[in-house]
Amino acid sequence: MPTAPLLVTGLPRSGTSWTGKMLEASGQVVYVNEPMSTKRPPGGSPGVLNARVRHKFQYVDPQDDGEWRSAFRDTLRLRFHPLAEIAAVRSPYHVARGAKYAAAFTLGSLRNKVAMLDDPNALFSAPWLSETMGVRTVVVVRDPVGMIGSWRQLGWKPDLGEWLAQPALMRDHLGDDRESIERAHASGDWLEQMICLWTVGNRFVDRIRDHDRISIWRYEDLAHDPLDRYEALYRWCGLDFSTEASDAIREATTASGDQHRGFAWTLKGGISRTAFRRMDSRAAVSQQDRRLDPSEIERVRSATDAVLTSFPRTTAA
Repeated sequence: MPTAPLLVTGLPRSGTSWTGKMLEASGQVVYVNEPMSTKRPPGGSPGVLNARVRHKFQYVDPQDDGEWRSAFRDTLRLRFHPLAEIAAVRSPYHVARGAKYAAAFTLGSLRNKVAMLDDPNALFSAPWLSETMGVRTVVVVRDPVGMIGSWRQLGWKPDLGEWLAQPALMRDHLGDDRESIERAHASGDWLEQMICLWTVGNRFVDRIRDHDRISIWRYEDLAHDPLDRYEALYRWCGLDFSTEASDAIREATTASGDQHRGFAWTLKGGISRTAFRRMDSRAAVSQQDRRLDPSEIERVRSATDAVLTSFPRTTAA
């Protein structure tokens, strides 16, 4: 059994939901979907994480982390806060989701499972979670053309102001990039903002690569060779790569499906909504450059290649 809680993170649309669901196939974790999201759902659920999330990419300031220590201590120990959740209920769906997590936390604790947070919003807090809360962190890095194209497909717009609005984040990690962030934020140019999001975000990932409780995995490697790569990832996470897990991963990565869709609802394991769906993972990677035109791809490559070369093919831990 795993001995430490897990975090799966990376920039949004980097494959964190898919990776998290493949790890959930171990049967040894309780999957917790985006507790640090500013949207309710999946965030804004004090029963799951009893702290107020104020920003996208919320940064936990190590110099002022009392509230976060208390909140994450309970979440990572699978302690649900029913009264806090009831007070925040706004719809029948919130009731159903709260009940799902209350049951999952209770049963998971009884069965000696560990919490596994799937949360792109926790990217910049990953070092704090690893150092202070003892979490083992998996960071997924996706090719910029694929990630940016996925944002285009969904009609998403980046808000770099969420970084600039967090003085501690800028002080501790993004100060050297302030000028480029401010310039992109003010430009009104969607592609420039996306290039900045990918480049600055993954430059941060490169700086934390030597942390012994943080492991970086390329989405394309996991997709091209899912069984071997997930066996290695399971080993690093301390999970048992059982026959059942192997079969579940094989089924989920060889199925036909619409990899261009956004988020989907599922009742499997309790009502939830994530970016995960079964797909032919190799085919999905081979088609990921179809959402940007050639001039946009050239612009993205030119601006991001220096950072992308920092992430060679994943090797077994």
